[in-house]
Amino acid sequence: MASTQEKATPCCIPKTNDDVSKKTSSSSSSSTEVLQNWSLAVGSGPVPSEDPIPKTASMATLIRPVEPISDPSAAKIATTKGISIMPRAQTSHPLDPLSAAEISVAVATVRAAGSTPEVRDSMRFIEVVLVEPDKHVVALADAYFFPPFQPSLLPRTRGGPLIPSKLPPRQARLVVYNKRSNETSIWTVELSEVHAATRGGHHRGKVISSKVVPNVQPPMDAMEYAECEAVVKDFPPFQEAMKKRGIEDMELVMVDPWCVGYHSNADAPSRRLAKPLIFCRTESDCPMENGYARPVEGIHVLVDMQNMVVIEFEDRKLVPLPPADPLRNYTAGETRGGVDRSDVKPLQISQPEGPSFRVNGKFIEWQKWNFRIGFTPREGLVIYSVAYVDGNRGRRPVAHRLSFVEMVVPYGDPNDPHYRKNAFDAGEDGLGKNAHSLKKGCDCLGYIKYFDAHFTNFTGGVETIENCVCLHEEDHGILWKHQDWRTGLAEVRRSRRLTVSFVCTVANYEYGFFWHFYQDGKIEAEVKLTGILSLGALQPGETRKYGTTIAPGLYAPVHQHFFVARMDMAVDCKPGEAFNQVVEVNLKVEEPGKDNVHNNAFYAEEELLRSELQAMRDCNPLSARHWIVRNTRNVNRTGQLTGFKLVPGSNCLPLAGSEAKFLRRAAFLKHNLWVTPYAREEMYPGGEFPNQNPRVGEGLATWVKKDRSLEEADIVLWYVFGVTHIPRLEDWPVMPVERIGFMLMPHGFFNCSPAVDVPPSATDLELKDNDIATKPIQNGIIAKL
Repeated sequence: MASTQEKATPCCIPKTNDDVSKKTSSSSSSSTEVLQNWSLAVGSGPVPSEDPIPKTASMATLIRPVEPISDPSAAKIATTKGISIMPRAQTSHPLDPLSAAEISVAVATVRAAGSTPEVRDSMRFIEVVLVEPDKHVVALADAYFFPPFQPSLLPRTRGGPLIPSKLPPRQARLVVYNKRSNETSIWTVELSEVHAATRGGHHRGKVISSKVVPNVQPPMDAMEYAECEAVVKDFPPFQEAMKKRGIEDMELVMVDPWCVGYHSNADAPSRRLAKPLIFCRTESDCPMENGYARPVEGIHVLVDMQNMVVIEFEDRKLVPLPPADPLRNYTAGETRGGVDRSDVKPLQISQPEGPSFRVNGKFIEWQKWNFRIGFTPREGLVIYSVAYVDGNRGRRPVAHRLSFVEMVVPYGDPNDPHYRKNAFDAGEDGLGKNAHSLKKGCDCLGYIKYFDAHFTNFTGGVETIENCVCLHEEDHGILWKHQDWRTGLAEVRRSRRLTVSFVCTVANYEYGFFWHFYQDGKIEAEVKLTGILSLGALQPGETRKYGTTIAPGLYAPVHQHFFVARMDMAVDCKPGEAFNQVVEVNLKVEEPGKDNVHNNAFYAEEELLRSELQAMRDCNPLSARHWIVRNTRNVNRTGQLTGFKLVPGSNCLPLAGSEAKFLRRAAFLKHNLWVTPYAREEMYPGGEFPNQNPRVGEGLATWVKKDRSLEEADIVLWYVFGVTHIPRLEDWPVMPVERIGFMLMPHGFFNCSPAVDVPPSATDLELKDNDIATKPIQNGIIAKL
């Protein structure tokens, strides 16, 4: 992920360079400003030209900033008050995503380590990601090497802290697929300071480790999908089958490769396989002709993705193509008779003094919140080191790492090919690798900060998704309000939230992933689902109970979408501390009797989740069930333990039978909540390689069998949330956004509402002044009487 430059989008006015932003009135004031940069996006109208205005600023008096070094040999170490200035290796925070240069060096290092030219030529690079350092390294970096410099993160020692002159070198982890041998290997490469700064191939990193992982298949790559489509369309029997359906122009044909999953030994990972779904566009002048409106059924295709050949083909059943639906397209001027609404007026978002957030590299500060952002090919957006600055209590940690680690989409139609549609969109494809450049369509308004993302492609080249992550503020209605009926006086505050988001497309569906931070201390995780339904074709006069008829000859199967949020919590815990526990809260109705003579009593009952097996829990709206992560050593002013509670939103569990094949790989879907003690290698709930995985219950369902203690631990929450989608006609041709998510909410974390100090808006103050001047104070009482 990069932030060195921001780009213009049709709806969003970019930016400046990544480290600088607000104008300062003088050189003295600029030295105290946090480096920032923004983009301005308004509701509609012409796009202003870019006017990047870089500024320079000093970081702090404790450590002078390192100036960019163009010559590798020029790196020198200076000191201030006995503390070493960071050499070039520390110009990147330990949690910053790998730069394009670092990815290039890591790929070149692994390729050079190949034993023969054949091995090197056969290497395909699935992902290259940062090896995230231990938490104490992150604490050291935040305490003494990177602004805003927080020495309180480290424990106090006699004689003062022992500060190292430099941080450990950054490392890259590579997942490599050998196309010749069908083997998957994992490599770790150390990136020294010269390597990280060099773009050429003549400098190498250092291979720390490498191992072959047997009996797995890594995620598929976009290059493979494109090649698979070309191979199928060039296959003569396939062309003949399409001719039987009246299609001779292969340019109209769409081949969507889907991973085969694992249903029997025929799907074993000894072969790299895909079973494509076929669609066909209608000939038209529409620039975005909706090919998903004409599914091609009855054709069975199996592709060997290693050798890129069709190994099974059968035209099993001649199902006529659905007729062209006049409502199939969704571009402007092509919808509902070709007439768009004419009464939508411009909606302008104005922030005349700029945004309230501050950005320094990947470090974000806003309304007492601060955190870092990262990005991976698999998870997409990652939020690190979440903390709240709470007056004289200082910086209070809430979570070490937040991300969406997996999603599964099982379909409920038992007919071929729909029963095989059980996509693991993170583990089989990668949410981050399928992310959008928001230059191609951005739904954000106001001042926007964008971040780029860097990935390796299948052959080892570096690709950049520009404007991949969006950071902006949003108005969010009323924060709080009260009017005193006796005096007629009122106090009201408007709420705003800081939103960090990205959007990805996986075949026909779009998913937007959002983290919202609120002024009252809440954090909201939200997923927005949109895109195009995955459809099937019907014979004339046929109906199916496993879906909804959308148009003549066209139906949408029922299905579910499940998401897994992994939350490495740290409620009031400094790095290295393991003082958290989880309690479950259920509302109980008091039994009738002497304690409930009016039959109105109910109360909250808490239960400590003492071990992993006890902590396999499900949502229960009938008892308002929620879970609180508490610090076992910190209390609030009433003597209660401080905490943050997980508040479920709407949710569901899998509707498939317990023996459904996809649940072999997705046993983690069987419960809404899992809790584990932190373990570095436990990252993905279905294991690292769910593609064609023959092993039952790998990942979370296996880890918890250790039944480790949770009574006082470094807690990781795994929250599984889903939506059951029974398609509607209103979901066609493109689905309006459906929202799903959950809240992390302070529970006894503060001594009172943290939002009471939010000032009234200028408009509220003006109205209040006018009311007080013209309205007698007794009017409120008289009106009530």
